[in-house]
Amino acid sequence: MFYVPDGTTRCGYYECKSCGNRFLDIKIGPVLVCPYCGEEPDMEIGPDEEMPQISEDAKLVKMLEGEEEIEKYDQLLSLAVTGGDYNWI
Repeated sequence: MFYVPDGTTRCGYYECKSCGNRFLDIKIGPVLVCPYCGEEPDMEIGPDEEMPQISEDAKLVKMLEGEEEIEKYDQLLSLAVTGGDYNWI
C-alpha cells in the first residue's frame, strides 16, 4: 500500500485502468505509472536490449488539498485494503 507522508497538504488520488487499484501520490499529473502493476523503466540497458515502454495507466481522479481531506482518503483506502476492519484506527 502506498501512503503519503504525514503533513502532506496536497496530493493526487489515482485509479489504475489496468489493475483497478486506487492510491494516493504526492506526484500530481494527469496520468502516472501505477505502483502496483506498472514498471519503472531501467535506463541502464545494454546495446542489444530494447528500450522498455512506459505505461502510464493510473489516471488522476481527484486532487486533494488540506491535511484533513488527505487523511480521510488515506483512511478510506486503508479500510478498503483491510476489508473493512476499522478496529485498527
